[in-house]
Amino acid sequence: MEFKTLFKQFKKKTLSGRYITNSAIEPILKQLGPDFKVNTPAVSVKQQPIYTVEVGHGNHKIYMWSQMHGNESTTTKAVFDFINLLNSTNPLAIQLKETFRFLIVPIANPDGAAAYTRVNANEVDLNRDALNLSQPESKLLRGLYDTFQPDFCFNLHDQRTIFGAGNTGKPATVSFLAPAYNEEREINSVRKQAIGIIVAMNVALQKYIPGQIGRFDDAFNMNCIGDRFQSLGTPTILFEAGHFPGDYEREVTREYIFIAYLVALTTISKSEHVNNKTAEYFDIPQNMIVFFDFIYKNIKIDAVDNQKITNFAAQYKETLENDKIVFEAYIAETGTLSEYYGHTEYDFKKESIRNSNGTIPVINDKADFLVANKQKIVNGLLKK
Repeated sequence: MEFKTLFKQFKKKTLSGRYITNSAIEPILKQLGPDFKVNTPAVSVKQQPIYTVEVGHGNHKIYMWSQMHGNESTTTKAVFDFINLLNSTNPLAIQLKETFRFLIVPIANPDGAAAYTRVNANEVDLNRDALNLSQPESKLLRGLYDTFQPDFCFNLHDQRTIFGAGNTGKPATVSFLAPAYNEEREINSVRKQAIGIIVAMNVALQKYIPGQIGRFDDAFNMNCIGDRFQSLGTPTILFEAGHFPGDYEREVTREYIFIAYLVALTTISKSEHVNNKTAEYFDIPQNMIVFFDFIYKNIKIDAVDNQKITNFAAQYKETLENDKIVFEAYIAETGTLSEYYGHTEYDFKKESIRNSNGTIPVINDKADFLVANKQKIVNGLLKK
């Protein structure tokens, strides 16, 4: 299957960047064909509609939800690329709709999406509300599960740039998890099916981003929706869209998430997920916090009685300004940083650095400084 060709053909170009809200998806939902059923079965805390999309008439029922964390939008973009495929006459679209029945919640937390926050308007993390069901968004996600009774669940998220695929020096561009269903993190027949699908996605993605697929931590938490649905007997997969070098808008990662969707569905349709792939699953390197956005190496620090050579790290903070996400780099750490990598690294070769006021940058300062009064770092990046 020519995955990249399909993505290029069906990428929904009206969606881009990190800030994806109801206002961005509503025009798309209105243009869907008669095969699609769009509903608003509930509203958010701030009375924003929570949309669902149903399509297909096959025997395998797939339940997908994205942006239960409002600032995690990459998988939502890939969902609409996938919907765009299903809204076509492509033979694959016809086959998928004959094989599967999809229930999709493209933005489960519209208030968080609008505010670009992880939590909802009541400042509740919906992925820690699977038991309490204290929020209208959580109640909807559980209610849809109970009514639809899916055969498989796709729990769609983004992860931060800090994660690497193990300690290899490669970012975790895409990560997966077959959530645990009990404290012992045992492997039963339900979890084994999720594992089989993940292994198939890993094999396929290694052809495009070798060494950049991670395995998310499987610590058990029944308050997390994936753990809860796995414990209820439905094979559930966590998708985590991560960082591809230079891709802070997550447009490259979006493509690999789209490919992962298609591989997962192909694997299910061929019943290949029932094979025991546990060993291969645990061979996928676990996510590790090993990255900063920037590392500045070999900086000379002048003290009263001596000099030392050290390293600085900076990390982007994301803020919403005028409906756009602004990335601002701040000093996050200093020291040897021997266990960390930078998505961008500079070697200053024992030169000194100074802020505009002539002082040495400290943690939480903006990453704007001069290097030996010659080179300038502006918002983390070297300006030539």
